[in-house]
Amino acid sequence: MKVLLTSTSFQDCDGSHKELLNQQGWEVSYLRGPLKKSEIINEIAHYDALICGDDELDREVLEKGVNGKLKFISKYGVGLDKIDLAAAKEFGIPVTNCPGVNQIAVAEHVIAMIFSFFKNIHISHEITSQGGWKRPLGNELDGKKIGIIGLGAIGKELAKRTPFLGLETYVFDVKQDSDFIRANDLIELDTVEEVFKTCDIVSMHVPLLDTTKGLISKKILLQTAKDGLVLVNTSRAGLVDEQDIIEAINCGKIGGYLTDVLSVEPMDKFCVLRNHPKVLITPHIGSRTMETIQRQGSLAVLNLKEML
Repeated sequence: MKVLLTSTSFQDCDGSHKELLNQQGWEVSYLRGPLKKSEIINEIAHYDALICGDDELDREVLEKGVNGKLKFISKYGVGLDKIDLAAAKEFGIPVTNCPGVNQIAVAEHVIAMIFSFFKNIHISHEITSQGGWKRPLGNELDGKKIGIIGLGAIGKELAKRTPFLGLETYVFDVKQDSDFIRANDLIELDTVEEVFKTCDIVSMHVPLLDTTKGLISKKILLQTAKDGLVLVNTSRAGLVDEQDIIEAINCGKIGGYLTDVLSVEPMDKFCVLRNHPKVLITPHIGSRTMETIQRQGSLAVLNLKEML
């Protein structure tokens, strides 16, 4: 069986996931994703299965694949928004993903970004790397209010940790887990707007669906949000418009944007967020730890094996 593997995280880290893959006896080829439609559409038909990252797998790509050899898609990761699931179902291509393996890593990454921004760690490192000794003024987290939008696996892991940092923790989800909220002494809010009105920091943890695309509207950013609010996004770029973010920062409404995801990845020279002093960008590494890659990679292989 011929398999195309496009996840760079899978490829770049050695460990048990590669050992498991090598035991399968598959003929594996590698491309470095995430692949744009133009990069994968002429390749996909040659393979029986795909172990993919965030490659552009729209209807036309999947149709090209199924008209060739493609029979299975195993997503390395959780989010399926880059795959046309309706077309996959129509063409009879089963699609699997890897839930429940990266929530701790992403929750820790959110906390790391918040600490770095509030303490100016990233700026201070740049100063001292250039031989300087200018000392930026930071802010304490203790006593501030954090809002967590989306109380799934990642949101819950974050919510378990933030109270121990002295952060008053508020949560919102369309389907609130009341038992979890009570057990962890969290404060429940009823709308996204309430979260933005109430909190100093807001962290987003919802999937990108038709119902959540543009969830954080320009009105919320420019009118509803508490002055100086810091927004954290380790979910998907499409939850908010990047140009709206810049406008809200430049007019002084939003105090900062900390993101692990961009509308175009890898980041291009036209990215409006690039080099802005109140924007902190990491290159989609929230779940990219040694531990998570091995768990996630192994599950992606096992999912494909199970489909076979």
